[in-house]
Amino acid sequence: MDKALIAQTVANKLFATENAVDTAIVEASKLMGGLVEARQEMRISAVVGTDVVAKVAAALSALAEARAAVVDAHNELAEVKLRVGIRTKLLGVVDKSEAAATHEQVRALRRAG
Repeated sequence: MDKALIAQTVANKLFATENAVDTAIVEASKLMGGLVEARQEMRISAVVGTDVVAKVAAALSALAEARAAVVDAHNELAEVKLRVGIRTKLLGVVDKSEAAATHEQVRALRRAG
């Protein structure tokens, strides 16, 4: 099999992983907001559920670390691609509008956080 084709297969898996981590961050952020909103709507003391909120915050932190690690892997793979002699640009995300929408959601959450 052609090196570029093999690299594209790996790139597709990398992009899927990046999207999965981003989606997990978005969903965990929604969970965090939902927990706070539910507590407020029920007029429950902020003390109630503090441990749950802390655990979700820890999960978000771990997801942020996972995202950084995947980005590092992406950068490393870009260097590996050149070292093995692949000079073509890999396709990346095929549906750019979907990627842009997800990217905007993640950026909005980062600004809010």
